[in-house]
Amino acid sequence: EIETSSNLSDGFAIGFSTRTGEGGVAIAESAVRTGEGYNALDKIVYTSCELCGEDDTPTWALRARRAILNEEAQMMSYRDAVIEIAGVPVLYFPYFAHPDPRSERRSGLLPPDFGSSSKLGLFYEQPYYWAISPYSDLTIAPKVMGNVNPLVEMQYRKRFWSGSLSTNFSVTQEQEFDSDGEKFGDKEWRGHIWANGGFQIRPGWNWGFAVEQVTDDLYTRRYDIQGENDERGLYAGQPRYLLNQLFTQAQSRDWYFDSALLTFETNREGDSDARLPRVAPLMFGERLFDYGDFGMLSVSGSTAILDRELGIDSYRASAGADWSANRVLPGGLLFSPFAEGRYDFYQLDNTDSGVSEVTRGAASIGSRISYPLYRPGKTVDILIEPEAMIAYGTAGANNPDIPVEDSLFYELDESSLFEANAASGYDIYEGGSKASFGTSISARWKNGMSISALAGRRWRDTSDPVFDVGSNLDGTVSDWVAGLSADFGNPLRLETRVRLDDDSFSLNRIDARINSNIWRLNARARYYSISGDVTNSGFSDEGIELAADFKLTDQYYLLFSLNRDISGRSNASGRISDPADIRQTLGVAYEDDCSRFEVFFERSEARDRELGPEDSIKFRFALKTLGDFGSSNVD
Repeated sequence: EIETSSNLSDGFAIGFSTRTGEGGVAIAESAVRTGEGYNALDKIVYTSCELCGEDDTPTWALRARRAILNEEAQMMSYRDAVIEIAGVPVLYFPYFAHPDPRSERRSGLLPPDFGSSSKLGLFYEQPYYWAISPYSDLTIAPKVMGNVNPLVEMQYRKRFWSGSLSTNFSVTQEQEFDSDGEKFGDKEWRGHIWANGGFQIRPGWNWGFAVEQVTDDLYTRRYDIQGENDERGLYAGQPRYLLNQLFTQAQSRDWYFDSALLTFETNREGDSDARLPRVAPLMFGERLFDYGDFGMLSVSGSTAILDRELGIDSYRASAGADWSANRVLPGGLLFSPFAEGRYDFYQLDNTDSGVSEVTRGAASIGSRISYPLYRPGKTVDILIEPEAMIAYGTAGANNPDIPVEDSLFYELDESSLFEANAASGYDIYEGGSKASFGTSISARWKNGMSISALAGRRWRDTSDPVFDVGSNLDGTVSDWVAGLSADFGNPLRLETRVRLDDDSFSLNRIDARINSNIWRLNARARYYSISGDVTNSGFSDEGIELAADFKLTDQYYLLFSLNRDISGRSNASGRISDPADIRQTLGVAYEDDCSRFEVFFERSEARDRELGPEDSIKFRFALKTLGDFGSSNVD
């Protein structure tokens, strides 16, 4: 029953109901609308769950004695509000308000994060979002914990006409503590800051910065601070290392340039900041010249200045050129000649040999040759392509006085098998005569399924002692390397990379990943193994990562994840540490058309100094159109 004024600006309704654009349903005993933009609903029930019958009980509902929509302020407010789960009241609010879903962003409370762990005890975090202006905002999140003093985390963001910046920081005053919440040491002010920004100088030119700082090594792990290894700038950091950078970058259709100042700090046990370099600066520039049928020429330059408190200081300047072309010979043979050359100058301080300057010129010339064989079919197309690379390069290009800074961790695999210089970075160069041979096979079905594989190995005329066993370039013959990927759609996707011993064909390295969605099971798995025979430390490494959810019924799920170190740490002399579950979670979930509930038990056996095994309970629930509540770091 509805009655309105003649211009429809005022009115009331009895037995009122409405459906929102987001799928919510509101039912009220009465509704009143005034010309001032106020809409009042008495004895309202709101839910986003589908109600098919008169006796249906929604998974969740919001009941209130009175609800008011202020169209001018674009705010919804409730008096005596109760959230019901399956018809049972679980939360009561004397007053509850939120912005109209159609309104612009507003200041207000965000969904809380709460739970329990053996380290922090019971904890509750309540973020508040402050919309400072249309271009800036601040989120303040005080966190109260049962075992330790409160902590405040903040995030400030601002957008400018030429770019944006973001900062995340926290602060607390507390002693250090272990995984059981036991305190020790002095009470101090502790905190962290992550900050980054990027700005446009002019079209094609940008500059930016990134800051990562903590007051003590284990701060982020003690308080479960997220974002330590997020990419914030031009360069990505490594786990448990902090990277600060100031950079500029430019790019157009045929040239590229970047320059960066870098500093590093370590959070690892037994490591020292004094041995980490300050890079001032690191620069790279490249110019491309397209000569059409005569190939492509790339001219590049690079420089790196590294300074340490302890260790070798070095200055490097490099200039190089790289030319390549592609030809199709009679019979379908693909012929790709190439040539590359580079000149490096090093100025060194504090070397053991006393050498202060080193120069090096290195070059390679050769060709890649392949013969693709293609067989189309009614159901599957098959491509087989044998490929070879042969090159001659400068012998003895690696000087033992050159400090190896940018090539410490690299490995010849199937992705670099046909490169003229398979070594990464500038400090090491693969010279001499070398050749690679391999074969790739691809099969593509008409229904979208595909399988592809590549396998091969590499030969060198002489052995270079600068290449260690981990690089797969030691000696004169590399191990066999191969990669396999298969995509069968939702039922199964897999990717595997292996390294086999060149003599015995024993498995030196494998990294296998599988994604599967079969029947009621949705799972991801990874298995990796590295033999101590191909690691510089001599330690073997083996582990498995699993994540799965199994649909028990149409609405209930069993959730499981595992990250396990199978081997611990072991070498030829014996075992150094025992196998352990780095992280294991087990939980249940309920999901329907309007909500999702998750409850997890998590155990971690990872150890880092006084932080050892830890147990925690986490949960999360999401109500459609209202938002998410609970732990933010549940997978």
